Amino acid sequence: MMSRRMDPRAMRRLMNRMGVKIEEFGDCTEVIFRMASGKELVIQDPQVTRMKTGGQDVFQVVGALTERTTESREKGTGIPPEDVQLVAEQVGVSLDEARAALVESKGDLAQAILNLKLQKK
Repeated sequence: MMSRRMDPRAMRRLMNRMGVKIEEFGDCTEVIFRMASGKELVIQDPQVTRMKTGGQDVFQVVGALTERTTESREKGTGIPPEDVQLVAEQVGVSLDEARAALVESKGDLAQAILNLKLQKK
């Protein structure tokens, strides 16, 4: 049997006749799959397509995959726990004060330390 390539437009028409609706999401910047194990699968600048068929949505995501762990960041702040510990030790403040200073300085270690030292005076 000889395989023949189908024109994309003809393929869309055939899928429409079969009741399959295809929609492309062109404005996606990131897709994140959060696993129960604490791992995240991240796809930057993905091509995302949704196919609606038989009352279900099927998503196809194409792009470069990277992995990261969610445990490496403080929940809700995006600040690594190591940074919080470092600031607390350098200035001699509690972890909560160090975390608040890092959030205020948008994660800038030097600025957080400087702000806390100025507050202590």
